[in-house]
Amino acid sequence: MSSAMESMWNLEPGAELIISGSAWRIQSCQPHLGRVTLTNDDGVTWMTSLSELMHRSDCRPSTRTRTDLPAADRARQPKAMDDLEEHERTIVMLRMEHLREVETGFRSGDPLDALPHEPRPQYDPGTTTLTGRRLAKVQELRKAAAEFPAQAKANGLHQTSLRTLVRWDTARVKYGPIGVADDRWLREATGHTISPELREALFAVYAESSERRSKLTMRDKERLIHQYLREMSGSADAEPTDGEAADAEPAETPGLKVPNYDTLRAIWKEWFGSNGARQRYARSAAKAKQYATGRHIVVYRPGQVVALDSTVLPVKVLDDVFSDPVSVYLTLALDVYTRSIAAFRLSLVSDKSIDVAMVLRDMMMPLPMRPDWGKAVEWAYPGVPHTVVAEFAGYEVADCRSSLPRPLPPITAPSTATTTS
Repeated sequence: MSSAMESMWNLEPGAELIISGSAWRIQSCQPHLGRVTLTNDDGVTWMTSLSELMHRSDCRPSTRTRTDLPAADRARQPKAMDDLEEHERTIVMLRMEHLREVETGFRSGDPLDALPHEPRPQYDPGTTTLTGRRLAKVQELRKAAAEFPAQAKANGLHQTSLRTLVRWDTARVKYGPIGVADDRWLREATGHTISPELREALFAVYAESSERRSKLTMRDKERLIHQYLREMSGSADAEPTDGEAADAEPAETPGLKVPNYDTLRAIWKEWFGSNGARQRYARSAAKAKQYATGRHIVVYRPGQVVALDSTVLPVKVLDDVFSDPVSVYLTLALDVYTRSIAAFRLSLVSDKSIDVAMVLRDMMMPLPMRPDWGKAVEWAYPGVPHTVVAEFAGYEVADCRSSLPRPLPPITAPSTATTTS
């Protein structure tokens, strides 16, 4: 198996190898000189020979490298008919008969071994095209699936389409009969075995890296996981010293079986995602998830929900005191239904609670009248005199019930305000 795996190695620039559990990417390869140059994620360059790579027992191709092999064969023993059960081999040979009939018109693939009714008119190569024969086979299999659904499902022919036949035929030409076998028949998808201690360490490091630290690489997270497990098991003295190399492997955690780097990276990506967001947005998302109610709000009228957010304004403004361009913070209240601005405030320094409170005040205050609105939109609530509201606000007030055009800002008093940090 070793020689078979070595013959499948892809040594072109950009391909990845796993050496001693670490990922190394091929930078250049000179086969006529027997030399190869590799780099790791930390930028370390390693020049070695092809002979050394071939004779290393801890060197294997990475599953992330694109090859001509199917996904079920990457970094593993190639699949073969011996890997299948008896009933699975029967299904494979049945699929092969259908593919041979589509290609040649005969179930056996040989005119000398033809059945009495072969070739059938819809599968005669002399009068039909390959695509026409494939479409005829799709209709035949669908009709059989409608008549005998249990048998068709057992043979994996109940959802056969034109693309399925093309994919099977391509794999048959490339890999033989095993190409039409389902990859799920070959190996049981057992997933990853996670101990309770490792699960606790993963979530602890995730909370630490996503909420209280700057952006970390997966190597840093791996070391934090090992450090957490050592501290929980009472072996904190196994922490590496300051003089230890930065790219050294994490110390073994006594009494616990910890997966290697590739497995931890796969588990992290499966559980928490690729972590491609900026830390400020990741913290905002974590904080919003912490206070989420789990209820979906349907916004159907203006003023029902107003969202508040604060950010650095992407342009400079002139300071009134020194007339210098300075950066300011923009605190914005946006009506979710109309996408219009309800209130905003600019702060020369980082926004405080008083700035948010003033934005809420501006948002809740009645909207002042504009010269071109007319008398139809003046304050006209029954039981509340116009003079009382105007005296309280200090200006002529518009009617919150009036339906103004969409470009105008909302004047309906909001019922819910949502803030994001």
